Amino acid sequence: MSRHWQKALLGCDADITAAAGVLTSSSMRIVLVVDNANRLLGTITDGDIRRALMAGNSMNSTVISVMQKNPIAMTQGDSRRKALQIMREKDLLHVPVLDERGIVVGLETVRDLLYKKQRANPVLLMAGGFGKRLYPLTRDVPKPLLPIGEKPILQSIVEQLVEGGFSEFFLAVHYHSEQVRAHFGDGSKWGVRIEYLEERQPLGTAGALGLLDRSMINTPLLMMNGDLLTRLDFGQLLDYHDEHSGLATMCVREYESQIPYGVVHGDGVQVTEIIEKPIQKFFVNAGIYVLESELLGRCQPGEATDMPNLLKQVVSDGDKVNMFPIHEYWLDIGRMEEYERAQTEGAGQTR
Repeated sequence: MSRHWQKALLGCDADITAAAGVLTSSSMRIVLVVDNANRLLGTITDGDIRRALMAGNSMNSTVISVMQKNPIAMTQGDSRRKALQIMREKDLLHVPVLDERGIVVGLETVRDLLYKKQRANPVLLMAGGFGKRLYPLTRDVPKPLLPIGEKPILQSIVEQLVEGGFSEFFLAVHYHSEQVRAHFGDGSKWGVRIEYLEERQPLGTAGALGLLDRSMINTPLLMMNGDLLTRLDFGQLLDYHDEHSGLATMCVREYESQIPYGVVHGDGVQVTEIIEKPIQKFFVNAGIYVLESELLGRCQPGEATDMPNLLKQVVSDGDKVNMFPIHEYWLDIGRMEEYERAQTEGAGQTR
């Protein structure tokens, strides 16, 4: 049984933002929605939140509106073998444990019952940019090696992926590439294999794909910008990609923009509606992708291209690109204000 199962509990009066915070902080990938007496009312997973967001729900919506009601549970005193049997038969990652009154007294998880799953998927980390918006910090140091807390940004990313079961890495490098190579070497320090894709000139956010040997990529490739801090579960992202059978999956982040004026709608000269300072919501590119090996052949060696253009072409060709909404902690360290923010809040996300 998970030792910290209490961290998964959340009151029924909370909103989706609070549920997302529990998922991130507890690392158990489930929220147990309870009443004032800790009786189980429902459960929420990452998938429930993502489906709610894609259906147009706000992060301020109540957990009651998105939770799975009448979840499968086990009774206090049941064996761990029974817990595994339930998980296998119902394809579950967690089973709440209840006493005779329906009060939560524990949580069994696949992660606690089995060893962590190893991932055969290769990882491509983009670490060649100039980081001009962070100058003068990047005058002599490449952006991925700027420290957040006690570690360089890119080291935190690599260690998080290693913890998630990944062992084969490609680093696309250009600016001060010798420093990146010196820091990470062949990856043996972390028990993984690291190869380098040297861009003789900047190739954009997708050009490094053309430097990969496609014949050596047999499973979907996880690709990520080398200046992101996130608590995303990458294994869950890959599972999602497999389930939705597309050529690519793009991680997206909800972004809100408030118009500072009253917006007027009309029919000819007649005003039909006035909306005061409306908030518009969009999904924006989060810089994390899963790509089928077939897609790599669309990038030619040495040819500069960007991921948005590549994926737009995929869609234009009639192939499928899926969205994976991120609600977990995510910070793009592209400007000085984000870097300063990372020093105060992001360091805690890398542990």
